Amino acid sequence: MATLSGLYPFLLKLDADGGYQGPAFQDASGRVCRSVTVAIVKRPDQAVGFEVRPERWIVERTTGWFNRCRRLAEDWECRTSKALAFLRLASICILLRKLCQQSE
Repeated sequence: MATLSGLYPFLLKLDADGGYQGPAFQDASGRVCRSVTVAIVKRPDQAVGFEVRPERWIVERTTGWFNRCRRLAEDWECRTSKALAFLRLASICILLRKLCQQSE
Protein backbone atom coordinates (compact mmCIF):
# COMPACT_ATOMS: atom_id res chain seq x y z
CA MET A 1 0.00 0.00 0.00
CA ALA A 2 2.86 2.38 0.71
CA THR A 3 4.30 1.71 -2.75
CA LEU A 4 0.87 2.20 -4.28
CA SER A 5 0.38 5.60 -2.66
CA GLY A 6 3.92 6.64 -3.61
CA LEU A 7 3.49 5.69 -7.27
CA TYR A 8 -0.02 7.09 -7.60
CA PRO A 9 -0.41 10.10 -5.30
CA PHE A 10 -3.56 11.16 -7.21
CA LEU A 11 -5.36 7.93 -6.22
CA LEU A 12 -8.44 8.71 -4.13
CA LYS A 13 -10.48 5.49 -4.07
CA LEU A 14 -9.49 1.82 -3.97
CA ASP A 15 -12.02 -0.93 -4.68
CA ALA A 16 -11.21 -4.12 -2.78
CA ASP A 17 -12.62 -7.63 -2.65
CA GLY A 18 -14.77 -8.81 0.26
CA GLY A 19 -11.76 -10.71 1.64
CA TYR A 20 -10.20 -7.39 2.68
CA GLN A 21 -13.06 -6.19 4.88
CA GLY A 22 -11.40 -7.16 8.17
CA PRO A 23 -10.18 -4.66 10.74
CA ALA A 24 -6.50 -5.52 10.19
CA PHE A 25 -6.59 -4.35 6.55
CA GLN A 26 -8.67 -1.28 7.37
CA ASP A 27 -6.24 -0.21 10.13
CA ALA A 28 -3.16 -0.82 7.98
CA SER A 29 -4.56 1.00 4.95
CA GLY A 30 -5.63 3.90 7.17
CA ARG A 31 -2.12 4.24 8.59
CA VAL A 32 -0.29 3.98 5.26
CA CYS A 33 -2.66 5.77 2.87
CA ARG A 34 -4.69 8.36 4.72
CA SER A 35 -5.97 10.07 1.58
CA VAL A 36 -7.23 6.85 -0.08
CA THR A 37 -10.78 5.68 0.62
CA VAL A 38 -11.09 1.88 0.57
CA ALA A 39 -14.45 0.63 -0.72
CA ILE A 40 -15.27 -3.06 -0.26
CA VAL A 41 -17.12 -4.43 -3.30
CA LYS A 42 -19.40 -7.17 -1.99
CA ARG A 43 -21.79 -9.47 -3.71
CA PRO A 44 -25.47 -8.61 -3.12
CA ASP A 45 -27.27 -10.88 -0.64
CA GLN A 46 -30.11 -11.61 -3.08
CA ALA A 47 -27.75 -12.73 -5.88
CA VAL A 48 -28.01 -16.36 -6.97
CA GLY A 49 -24.99 -17.82 -8.79
CA PHE A 50 -22.53 -15.60 -10.64
CA GLU A 51 -23.38 -11.94 -11.05
CA VAL A 52 -21.24 -9.36 -12.81
CA ARG A 53 -20.32 -6.38 -10.66
CA PRO A 54 -19.28 -3.26 -12.60
CA GLU A 55 -16.43 -2.48 -10.19
CA ARG A 56 -14.96 -5.98 -10.43
CA TRP A 57 -15.51 -6.45 -14.15
CA ILE A 58 -12.56 -4.19 -14.98
CA VAL A 59 -10.16 -6.41 -13.03
CA GLU A 60 -11.66 -9.66 -14.34
CA ARG A 61 -11.47 -8.45 -17.94
CA THR A 62 -7.84 -7.36 -17.59
CA THR A 63 -6.89 -10.69 -16.00
CA GLY A 64 -8.56 -12.46 -18.93
CA TRP A 65 -6.51 -10.42 -21.39
CA PHE A 66 -3.31 -11.28 -19.55
CA ASN A 67 -4.19 -14.98 -19.52
CA ARG A 68 -4.18 -14.96 -23.33
CA CYS A 69 -0.44 -14.28 -23.24
CA ARG A 70 1.27 -17.66 -23.17
CA ARG A 71 4.25 -16.46 -21.16
CA LEU A 72 1.99 -15.29 -18.33
CA ALA A 73 -0.14 -18.45 -18.26
CA GLU A 74 2.38 -20.20 -16.00
CA ASP A 75 4.60 -18.76 -13.29
CA TRP A 76 8.07 -19.48 -14.66
CA GLU A 77 9.92 -16.39 -13.50
CA CYS A 78 12.33 -16.60 -10.58
CA ARG A 79 12.66 -12.85 -10.14
CA THR A 80 9.91 -10.35 -9.57
CA SER A 81 11.57 -7.83 -11.88
CA LYS A 82 11.48 -10.31 -14.75
CA ALA A 83 7.81 -11.14 -14.13
CA LEU A 84 7.00 -7.41 -14.05
CA ALA A 85 8.86 -6.92 -17.34
CA PHE A 86 6.76 -9.62 -19.04
CA LEU A 87 3.59 -8.14 -17.56
CA ARG A 88 4.51 -4.76 -19.02
CA LEU A 89 5.32 -6.36 -22.37
CA ALA A 90 1.92 -8.07 -22.38
CA SER A 91 0.26 -4.73 -21.54
CA ILE A 92 2.04 -3.08 -24.47
CA CYS A 93 0.90 -5.88 -26.81
CA ILE A 94 -2.70 -5.53 -25.62
CA LEU A 95 -2.67 -1.74 -26.05
CA LEU A 96 -1.09 -1.97 -29.51
CA ARG A 97 -3.69 -4.52 -30.58
CA LYS A 98 -6.47 -2.21 -29.39
CA LEU A 99 -4.96 0.81 -31.15
CA CYS A 100 -4.54 -1.08 -34.42
CA GLN A 101 -8.15 -2.26 -34.34
CA GLN A 102 -9.43 1.28 -33.93
CA SER A 103 -7.44 2.66 -36.87
CA GLU A 104 -8.84 0.17 -39.41
